[in-house]
Amino acid sequence: MSPQQQSPAPLGDDAAEVAGRRAGKSAAAFRTISEVAADLDVPPHVLRFWESKFSQIKPLKRGGGRRYYRPEDIELLRRIRTLLYRDGYTIKGVQKLLRSPGVRAMPVDEAAVDAAAAPEAPTAAPSPAVAAAAEPAAGPVLDAERRAAVEAAIDELSELRKWLAKRVG
Repeated sequence: MSPQQQSPAPLGDDAAEVAGRRAGKSAAAFRTISEVAADLDVPPHVLRFWESKFSQIKPLKRGGGRRYYRPEDIELLRRIRTLLYRDGYTIKGVQKLLRSPGVRAMPVDEAAVDAAAAPEAPTAAPSPAVAAAAEPAAGPVLDAERRAAVEAAIDELSELRKWLAKRVG
């Protein structure tokens, strides 16, 4: 199996700190594409591809087109990698997530994502809209409180639809 066909290394919470220590640079230092590719365990051409697909990735480009990634760029790349490789999102799904307000600012908290993604005991069959929202490519993972609020809103909208159908005919 070639290195490009191997699955990515496990994703950890302290990957940024480990990567910073391994490279011998401070956490605030800019990183080259080779350093970032090694830290994220993806080939450099994947980072260039992601740059073409996600407008939020804007590394500093110096003479000769050399890319230098800021710490916030690296966090965004780490988040994209997590969503694509671990959570099973598609490129389009991640693009939708990153366009959502407040999503880019959210740090990658593996434990919180895992806890929010844990299956809950079903009380009733979810509506098709809720079931679609639970699929990885459909949107962000919601914590229990937000999920309950979304389900309540969907129920309320369903009731309004029924009421309107009665009134209109």
